[in-house]
Amino acid sequence: MIEAVVAHARAVAPAECCGMLLGRAHEIVEALPARNLSADPNRFLVDPQDHFDARRLARQRGLELVGFYHSHPHSPSQPSATDLAEWSYPDALYLIVSLASDTPEAKLFRLEDARLVEVSV
Repeated sequence: MIEAVVAHARAVAPAECCGMLLGRAHEIVEALPARNLSADPNRFLVDPQDHFDARRLARQRGLELVGFYHSHPHSPSQPSATDLAEWSYPDALYLIVSLASDTPEAKLFRLEDARLVEVSV
């Protein structure tokens, strides 16, 4: 799954990529790419139709939409102030892949009681 997100990030760099994570409870099974509607290469905006389609696909497969991912082409895989301000699904997982170094780095986060917690990938 991480390999698919890294491939997506590399394919759209230097812009940010984005997508959804499908799974069960706290298990990620699949990453689904989404179109980034942001005109700013340093931001992302998940296409609402892709979000809707991912929820439908998850239901069809007996899965849930458990989270979202995006890339940081030039910065670490830590959430930015903008990321934190825009995270609107408190129980969701948020995967950030950084391409800032030769070896991509992926970190997974969850908001719990309004604080950021890193989760094992």
